[in-house]
Amino acid sequence: MTDMPTLKPERPFFSSGPTAKPPGWNAANLSTDSLGRSHRSKLGKARLKYAIDLTRELLGVPDDYLVGIMPGSDTGALECAMWTMLGAGPATVAAWESFGNVWIQDAVKQLKLKDLTTLTADYGEIPDLASIPQDHDVVFTWNGTTSGAKIANTDWLEPGRKGVTINDATSAIFAMEMDWAKLDATTFSWQKVMGSEAAHGMLVLSPKAVERIESYDPDWPLPKLFRVKKAGKVDRAIFEGATINTPSMLAVEDYIWCLEWAKSIGGRAALIERANSNAQIVKDWIEATPWLRNMASDPAQQTNTGVCMVFQGEWYDSLSEEDKAGVPTKIAAKLEALDVGYDFNGYRDAPPGLRIWCGGSVEAEDVRRLLPWIEWAYEELKAGRL
Repeated sequence: MTDMPTLKPERPFFSSGPTAKPPGWNAANLSTDSLGRSHRSKLGKARLKYAIDLTRELLGVPDDYLVGIMPGSDTGALECAMWTMLGAGPATVAAWESFGNVWIQDAVKQLKLKDLTTLTADYGEIPDLASIPQDHDVVFTWNGTTSGAKIANTDWLEPGRKGVTINDATSAIFAMEMDWAKLDATTFSWQKVMGSEAAHGMLVLSPKAVERIESYDPDWPLPKLFRVKKAGKVDRAIFEGATINTPSMLAVEDYIWCLEWAKSIGGRAALIERANSNAQIVKDWIEATPWLRNMASDPAQQTNTGVCMVFQGEWYDSLSEEDKAGVPTKIAAKLEALDVGYDFNGYRDAPPGLRIWCGGSVEAEDVRRLLPWIEWAYEELKAGRL
């Protein structure tokens, strides 16, 4: 019998999105001068531009790339890239988890691309990315938010490749280095690794992406929210503090606070180190726990953000499929009721399991304190007491 632990995480926030606010966050600390003002005012545009500039600085985005704020979170930013750039030539969309499969559905059912290849793999695995032709446009998810599997490197993307590369980086950015030279459109949302508020996304465009947008007009109609071109040219104002539609200035101020916090602790390098350390705690625990395994079997492809794990062993294997699905749900519900850990159940479409967010806004000690509680809840469930 495993005794109930005594120490609880001080900040029991382990959701994979929106993720934990950074340590020290308090709504009272947010700047409010821009609230109630037009986003087109001098002040409003300055704060939006500041958010863009801080993003560029912290991520090390090249000077000749454009960085803009988009509506609709990462989904809006990624679909804007797909709707404005795909269809000019052959394309491959690669997916190994839920969100990547959404981009496949967009390409197949919405854009109905004529020269399309889809490349898929099961949860926890990565498809053969080296098989993608270099003249293909490619859409991929850097880190599988719902599977815990990330790309090991960008060796499969040749320098100067003909096709444009569209990268959904929403659960990787600020936790993994981006190979900007090989990325043409990179998107992410504020509520993932930075723990900011949702509904807004970022779109980072290389010069090649800009050239594609300006030289190509797709056959399909573009919703207003995707129109980044004006008079045949990319509308540079969108990447200088203007926005396509009205943003929440409160969300902007929240994002700025989180960026300033990241800068204060050492920037991108510090965030990556925190994520690596947190994830290693969980990975080492999984390795030492016989009734768990990492959903991603290849260590080189195991994420350092949303670490996903599934159950195994004689007791678990003896359960019906329905009861197997109930194991992580019951554990997560029990620990939420005890205010030990919130929202660390696996994604609804993924294989039943647990998913612990380990990004830089999470404290290592809180991760350490959560794990014995999971062991306790598992033993309670196994003994029929949960």
